[in-house]
Amino acid sequence: MGGLIRWPGAPILRWLPAYDRSRLRGDLLAAAVVTALVIPQALGYAAIAGVPVQVGLYAIPGALLAYAVLGSSPHLVVGPVSTVSVVSGSIVAAQAGGDPDRAVAFTIVLALLSGLVLLLAGILRLGWVAEFLSKPIVTGFVFGLSLVIIITETPRLLGLPVPEGGNPRQAFEVVTGLTELHPPTAAIGLGAVLVLFLGGRLLPRVPWGLVLVVVALLVSAGVDLQEAGVEVIGEVPRGLQAPGVPEIAAADLPGLLFGAGALALVGLAETLSAARMYANVGGYRIDADQEFVATGMSNVFSGLSGGLGVAGSLSKTAAAVRTGASSQVTGLATALIAGGVLLLFAPALGDLARTVLAAIVIHAVWGLMDLRALRRFQRVRRNDFVAAVGALLGVLVFGTLNGLLIAIGLSVLGLIYRAGRVEVEEMGRIEGEKAAWGSVSGHPERRTIEGILILRLNAPLFWVNAAPVVDRIVEHVDAAPDTRIVILDLEATDQLDTTSADALMELIDRLEERGIDLSLVRVLRQVRRVLHRTGIVDRLGYDHMWRTISQGVKRARKRLGVEGWEPDPTEGADEHIAVRSEADEDPGSDEDRTRGGDSLTSRRR
Repeated sequence: MGGLIRWPGAPILRWLPAYDRSRLRGDLLAAAVVTALVIPQALGYAAIAGVPVQVGLYAIPGALLAYAVLGSSPHLVVGPVSTVSVVSGSIVAAQAGGDPDRAVAFTIVLALLSGLVLLLAGILRLGWVAEFLSKPIVTGFVFGLSLVIIITETPRLLGLPVPEGGNPRQAFEVVTGLTELHPPTAAIGLGAVLVLFLGGRLLPRVPWGLVLVVVALLVSAGVDLQEAGVEVIGEVPRGLQAPGVPEIAAADLPGLLFGAGALALVGLAETLSAARMYANVGGYRIDADQEFVATGMSNVFSGLSGGLGVAGSLSKTAAAVRTGASSQVTGLATALIAGGVLLLFAPALGDLARTVLAAIVIHAVWGLMDLRALRRFQRVRRNDFVAAVGALLGVLVFGTLNGLLIAIGLSVLGLIYRAGRVEVEEMGRIEGEKAAWGSVSGHPERRTIEGILILRLNAPLFWVNAAPVVDRIVEHVDAAPDTRIVILDLEATDQLDTTSADALMELIDRLEERGIDLSLVRVLRQVRRVLHRTGIVDRLGYDHMWRTISQGVKRARKRLGVEGWEPDPTEGADEHIAVRSEADEDPGSDEDRTRGGDSLTSRRR
């Protein structure tokens, strides 16, 4: 069980005792800048999630503290983010039935459940799941989410009636209803958008979100916006909420559990994207399993504090690094400063114009619509572009949650499609190099051997591609009528399932019908174990499995050169694979994985 379960450690116990105090000034300055960024963003993301703004604020301190203790990145900043907020909001909107109290309770429970899902995945070492969604799929999905957010926030920005229905219908009603905008609301909202976009371009280091919030609050103090028909946020309670778990009906739990899985997947994708980007810059390593644990506990702490779901934030991490952050002291200090703001200034936020909040939200997600990435996918590989656009349209047409399912489905289909397209290549001897073999395609100078057909698979053999691979091997054989022996290189296959083993048995039958012998080379230990259990080793014989292509060719030439030749069981015993050795049955032995065999470098030439 030790290999399957990993109890989470606390990296802070390693780095904090060795902390260099000369870095404190940079970490504290970064904390101040991150606080100036995270508070207005939390207000906006709470609005995206369809809950009062304080639910976004409550998420900040606990999430930052949990990640600072458990995270493997010294730079990552966690907190409310756009993608998690919009997924949370779409799930809650579908289940809360318009009840604001239920919406708050469901949002908090979603954060808790998604945190527990991530925590369990980290303990069970399921970090590989993070690699499941391809970059084009995530790019298209996030692009679609950003468009959904902009469509949703535009009526609040301009003072339009909030339309109902799906995203296409909402977009149509916004465009056709522009004549109904509320002039004071639209003037404030569009002015706020200009400040954020132009200010960010002219003076990118200034926290324009915080500046805008402060100025808007000062304007609200001097002008009665509500009397002018401008909507404001409303009452915001002072301080933090007491830890607890809201009560929900048992009938609501299944839908929330499914939503929590979606929330965990989306949040983790954003977390690891940001963490790995700065790990590459900083030259350190990110532990995916530890990130599951740290992000999971951040969500649990956020939920217990009455907050919404959180994830690692690229924009906040970038701001921290740019200002001089060098460790999670920045996260700890940000948690303390944000907690102080909640205790001292939270009620003042109630006079903030709702249109200013919409401007902050639109500005926050605008950069997530990555047209440059879509153009690159189109240029590099058409299938990547199709996958990205499919995920984007899935979100727009079918909704956020269904769009996520479509994105996952596209990833699965893409994986199966690529796995099924295994190339079977003929190999030839590379002149001037010892025991080096490479594909003869494009290399007519590579020498083949009369009567012997050497083939390799360029991808693993498994149940999806097993039958087509057998057909392609037979096609190669039929195209070379003088073939008497086929040598099949299986090094690309590190596991073998029953379907694939049965396909190999079928290959033996089809070759025998043609009077052709089959030998297997570079067969890894786990594959040999399956070959034993399915009877293929007994069918082929011990002298038909070899560590290297050269050894297999050597024996095949002897067989062709001497009629009826049978190798002496003691001759070359150290050369052929010891199929009867304990290493084939001992899952803890990797000896055969590292001994002998042609190198991967020579194999892929």
